[in-house]
Amino acid sequence: MTEANPRISKAVIPAAGLGTRFLPATKATPKEMLPVVDKPAIQYVVEEAASAGLDDVLMITGRNKRPLEDHFDRNHELESALEKKGDGSKLAKVQESSDLATIHYVRQGDPKGLGHAVLCAAPHVGNEPFAVLLGDDLIDPRDPLLQRMVEVQEQHGGSVIALMEVAPEQIHLYGCAAVEATEDGDVVKVTGMVEKPDPADAPSNYAIIGRYVLAPQIFDVLRKTEPGRGGEIQLTDALQQLAADEKVGGPVHGVVFKGRRYDTGDRGDYLRAIVRLACEREDLGPDFRTWLRSFVAEEM
Repeated sequence: MTEANPRISKAVIPAAGLGTRFLPATKATPKEMLPVVDKPAIQYVVEEAASAGLDDVLMITGRNKRPLEDHFDRNHELESALEKKGDGSKLAKVQESSDLATIHYVRQGDPKGLGHAVLCAAPHVGNEPFAVLLGDDLIDPRDPLLQRMVEVQEQHGGSVIALMEVAPEQIHLYGCAAVEATEDGDVVKVTGMVEKPDPADAPSNYAIIGRYVLAPQIFDVLRKTEPGRGGEIQLTDALQQLAADEKVGGPVHGVVFKGRRYDTGDRGDYLRAIVRLACEREDLGPDFRTWLRSFVAEEM
């Protein structure tokens, strides 16, 4: 690690979306606070950042997101009640979320897309590389993707994106990367990107998933990026400019992830994520798997 590539300590979590795919549940409850087994989805993301050594977290929020702040704050009344009851186990769970990291908040204001949300982090991040974690993708802690991405950024500089191979017919759901192989089997050099292409136009079946480690030059590019697909400022469009001209902000590399990922982006995948995580829990898994086998057998 050199002075040109300082240690990464800051993570940005965009959380300003309206969560319309989960209405009416998200009418008054932020999508990020929907439970995945017994923790809100956003807590898994903060835990991942903290495990990678990123203990300075900035959440980009919007209206009706106050529950996010409350969840990561101390709740002295609840803690006092649990302490008086001698319920140390539940007390530890309550305190865990407020002890994970130093968390800051800034409002996006206008819903202008992921690129605009990332740009809102510029005053906090400054001239340092930083990570961006999207809350729809939960990465299993046994498969430390973010740590690997930080290592690659410290080695090569520039920016690093997370990639996963998907079926060709699914690539239209993701940003897609054109890549070249490197000496590291799990690392590729990204030469181009396109947001949600038609399968016939996709340069590969490498989908961009919700983890990024970005050079601070991305902010200058985002300030000049015009609205793209959906009329929003797309982070993919800004990264495409960095990949096309390394002089702007260094190269763009991709880490090809083959581990466990839980997609909570739509209702079906959200339910599947809960089932998978519950099945793997030591405290819930044995009984839950037994019930699930019985339920499936009865239904079939």
